[in-house]
Amino acid sequence: MKPTLLIILLFFSSLNLSLRAQEKQVVVPYTLADRDRIILTDAKIVALDAKINALEVNMNLKFEGQQRQLDDIKILFYWGFGIIITLIIFMLGYTIWDRRTAMQPALAQASMAEANTIKLITTLRNYSKKHDDLIEILKSQGFL
Repeated sequence: MKPTLLIILLFFSSLNLSLRAQEKQVVVPYTLADRDRIILTDAKIVALDAKINALEVNMNLKFEGQQRQLDDIKILFYWGFGIIITLIIFMLGYTIWDRRTAMQPALAQASMAEANTIKLITTLRNYSKKHDDLIEILKSQGFL
């Protein structure tokens, strides 16, 4: 009887263990199709990540090219403004020099005219000593 009792006891204990194992078993709400979809989604994410990285490298190259172009334009502006400012300073210097040069003949002519005027007034005064009517004209004009 002991072996039969032992077999029955083992049978019930194994039945009890299998029931407990089923209770402890977690029910997964995913099917194999869901698992396959997750694997495909992961593969697509990896592919998209690689594409994004490639685009990022490509964009960085384009930005570096644009930065070089902007640096070239900035250097061109520096040179252009430098040349324009130099030309303006040159023009101002030339204008000042030309004005001084152009004024010298005019000043010489003005001083000559002044000397001629003084000579003319002196001559008229001397001539008026002999002619009384000229004395009155020169007095009325303020030369005597």
